[in-house]
Amino acid sequence: MRRSQELAAARIPFVTATVVRAQSPTSVKPGSVALVLGDGTIEGFVGGTCSEQSVRAYSQVALSTGEPVLLRILPDGPQGGEPEEPIAEEGAVTVRNPCLSGGAIEIFLEPAPPAPRVLVVGDTPIAAALSRIGAELELEMVAVTADGPEPQEGDLAVIVAAHGRDELHWLRRALEAGVPYVGLVASVRRGAGVLADLRADGVPDASLERIDIPAGIAIGSETAGEIAVSILAKLVEVRRASTPEPVAAQPAQAPSASLAVDPVCGMTVAALAATPSLERDGETFYFCCEGCKAKFEAESERASVGG
Repeated sequence: MRRSQELAAARIPFVTATVVRAQSPTSVKPGSVALVLGDGTIEGFVGGTCSEQSVRAYSQVALSTGEPVLLRILPDGPQGGEPEEPIAEEGAVTVRNPCLSGGAIEIFLEPAPPAPRVLVVGDTPIAAALSRIGAELELEMVAVTADGPEPQEGDLAVIVAAHGRDELHWLRRALEAGVPYVGLVASVRRGAGVLADLRADGVPDASLERIDIPAGIAIGSETAGEIAVSILAKLVEVRRASTPEPVAAQPAQAPSASLAVDPVCGMTVAALAATPSLERDGETFYFCCEGCKAKFEAESERASVGG
């Protein structure tokens, strides 16, 4: 729990992997917990090397979609042979792992991405209302001062509610950082003047079109709280529009860019530095274990000699 809090405070995404069922023979027990980081590092124990590869692979999926998933890891069927394609259903995915010694394992993977960060520029009643209400939407509302922080890639929005103070600087920085939503709290008339100043400073029209003036959704808001609600409603729309589809809606047989298929046993593994890998003819192959890697190397050498 302490490590989870440290990662959350540092805005480092991770997945909490909890064993909810283990069928003998297995080396892990129900209740075992591990944290899986974005680079594939596993802190804790949720099974041996073979089950770890499946945990790494589908933790990457959970991180990319933001949706929890129940991972069922089964050994080969009675006839053995090649592993079957993963089977996806709502909230769960089932994989067959040829490395398992015989027992089945079910692991709940719960992603913990950092809360979307929203920078609020200005010391005004509207800025205060934004910070207060935005926290209820699980947004990280950050009050910007003269010392920053600066907008950066990954931020959800920059809201400038400064009533004329340093507006041009922060709007320009938000556009340069590529923040998905940039809003200015101002009337249409005053906003036109701000855009004219930015244009005179060399900001292209294509970038200026990204600034929402007045910020938020038109709901007839008048008070600071109502204006904050209209802006936050817009942020909900922007946030959800950029959320990937849940894992159940994606084809289980079509791994994302962070996944790969072991060419020897057919297992889906995470294409990460922590995964055994090998380069051949400009292509990188990933393996579930060192055994599959060694087998692939041996077969490649025999094929080369035979050729």
